[in-house]
Amino acid sequence: QSQLVESGGGLVEAGGSLSVPCAAPGRAFSRDHMGWFRQAPGKDRELVGRIKWPGDSTYYADSVKGRFTIARDNAKNAVYLQMNALKPEDTAVYYCAADLSYAGSLSSGYRLWGQGTQVTVSS
Repeated sequence: QSQLVESGGGLVEAGGSLSVPCAAPGRAFSRDHMGWFRQAPGKDRELVGRIKWPGDSTYYADSVKGRFTIARDNAKNAVYLQMNALKPEDTAVYYCAADLSYAGSLSSGYRLWGQGTQVTVSS
């Protein structure tokens, strides 16, 4: 059973935008390091970006830098992945992950995961 819940995926045209929220029902994660990963068919799961606690410093993979933004909203107990200028190569299942200690690029380092949401970008 997933402890995080992503929503907001879907089909969007190239150049469009999409915002994917990640929530943690019944659990506050304002002090977690949060990572966003994606996995395309036939490829390994890769880190898209992450936001650390405290300070909310962010890191983005080169492939999405300048197009994607991660933001935390503690009042709503949610973390958002805002995706702009989407490209067909961004098509993947997107996952949010959380951990109190780890903020690196390895998926194995994160303890909590969502079930994933499909994002499809048409050309």
